[in-house]
Amino acid sequence: MPPTPDEWDVNMAAHPAGHLLQTTPWGRLKSEFGWAAEVVAPTAAAGALVLYRRLPLGLCLAYVPRGPVLDWADPAALPGLLPALAAAARKRGALCLKLEPGLNDTPAHIAWLTGLGLRPSPHTVQPRRSLVIDLRPAEPAILAAMKPKTRYNIGLAAKKGVTVRRAPTELGQAAASADVERFIALMAETGRRDGFGVHAPEYYRRAFALFAPSGQAVLALAEYQGAALAGVMAFALGKQAWYFYGASSDQERARMAPYLAQWEALRWARAQGAETYDLWGVPDADEAELEAGFEARRDGLWGVYRFKRGWGGRLTRTVGAWDWVYNPLLYRAYVLYLQRRGGHNLG
Repeated sequence: MPPTPDEWDVNMAAHPAGHLLQTTPWGRLKSEFGWAAEVVAPTAAAGALVLYRRLPLGLCLAYVPRGPVLDWADPAALPGLLPALAAAARKRGALCLKLEPGLNDTPAHIAWLTGLGLRPSPHTVQPRRSLVIDLRPAEPAILAAMKPKTRYNIGLAAKKGVTVRRAPTELGQAAASADVERFIALMAETGRRDGFGVHAPEYYRRAFALFAPSGQAVLALAEYQGAALAGVMAFALGKQAWYFYGASSDQERARMAPYLAQWEALRWARAQGAETYDLWGVPDADEAELEAGFEARRDGLWGVYRFKRGWGGRLTRTVGAWDWVYNPLLYRAYVLYLQRRGGHNLG
């Protein structure tokens, strides 16, 4: 029997393959910004949150972020689920089903996906490579695993008068709303300075409103003399946590406020029971290339790698996105559309 939305979300928190991007609140968030969302789950043990996006020329894309969720050790699990996902996607007129699981990039996983008739997608939505911090040790051991400069900057921020606090999570509190607005202003400032795109202000408001009251999101703000210098919005589900959004001011940069904000988010995630903290996106290059180029490069995710590398995380890489094509002719139109956009994220 298909699970209810509440049952599905409980399953996401407990399932080894569960992910925040597969929860119904994430579907509600995306449905307010150009997507439609539905959970396709024949049973509580296997299913997916599927997002649908209308594209130009009458095209429709069906997309499963960090899913589907199933027992990946069971060779029959995905073949058993694919027909249900395909039926839902075809019902919406999708030209293909894009799966972007959290599977590690191994020859065995790639061969298995290829054998099921999926093809590597020309367009990935989520970052393939990331750094993941182990939160299971005690805080002194987590600090000891960091690069010395990062550990030093955390202490320096406190010595230079920076304080950090968590925004209230109750939706009715004016202070919570004010803190989110301060974070939005920091995001806009960061985007202008570093030349990357940011979401619309309402996106951050809704993300905080959907996840913070249940203890699944935190907004850590680092301040100096009442001014917000840096902020981190992180999320947690079950034993996992993710750093999705971070921002900093152009002012008082020598006070290293972003380090104290990130450390507070890490401490929050650990207190929530998370065992891993995913820094969510570094350049898709091996460790040798990353270490050789991070001081000189600032394009793409290179601009944040220098900051993220200092936290002592383990470098990981997923299999990326895989497409199951229903309409080859329209799929070719879709690929051309992506090429004209330069592979730009669909949002």
